[in-house]
Amino acid sequence: MNAPDRIEQNLRGVEEAISAACRRSGRPEKGVTLMAVTKYAADEDVLTLLNTGRVRHIGESRVQQAVARWTSPRFAAYNVVKHFIGHLQSNKTAQAAKLFDFIDSIDDIRTAQALDAQAKALHKTLYVLVQIKLTDRQTQSGLALARAPELVKELQGCTNLRPCGYMAIAPQTDDPQVLRPLFKEVKAAFERDFPPSLPQRYLSLGMSADFETAVEEGSTLPRVGSKLFC
Repeated sequence: MNAPDRIEQNLRGVEEAISAACRRSGRPEKGVTLMAVTKYAADEDVLTLLNTGRVRHIGESRVQQAVARWTSPRFAAYNVVKHFIGHLQSNKTAQAAKLFDFIDSIDDIRTAQALDAQAKALHKTLYVLVQIKLTDRQTQSGLALARAPELVKELQGCTNLRPCGYMAIAPQTDDPQVLRPLFKEVKAAFERDFPPSLPQRYLSLGMSADFETAVEEGSTLPRVGSKLFC
């Protein structure tokens, strides 16, 4: 199978799985936006996906790699919404603020303030999600869910940042019995802390292994990479 056919088949499979998860949970499909995680994908595969015209939100986790890709002539022509989904180092906030539309991995106020200063210098508003940590892995970034509302309140003091949701990374399992209670807890916090009146509002739960369960439990922005580009 050639690359365009493979990408089309993969995308159709993910779209159908999201539609089925919405039907099972009684949700409207329009309430779910697919984010394509492009960070490990080959450039040609990403271009093939973009040329379908069906994916506008992309996720990258390495600032310099993302800058090199999305400022190149082949990629800069595409009107996409760029999300940074990796751990953001303070010394990368200037580049991140310039390139990305969303920073989905905010977990401390100092980094947020540095990002806010860079966005202000650019006369730009950045949307941000607070990252929730649902595992005990020491290498993983994020806040405990109980601490997240405090950071959301602190972010209100950042004039050029707009907090608009939560992003969480679940344990490495596809067992719905493990995942559902975790997703439900984050969904409840999201509904409490981010009112429907916000112009931008996202709950980013689910990756390639667990996005169907995440959508069933309320994710509005599943992050899918390997399922699209395998």
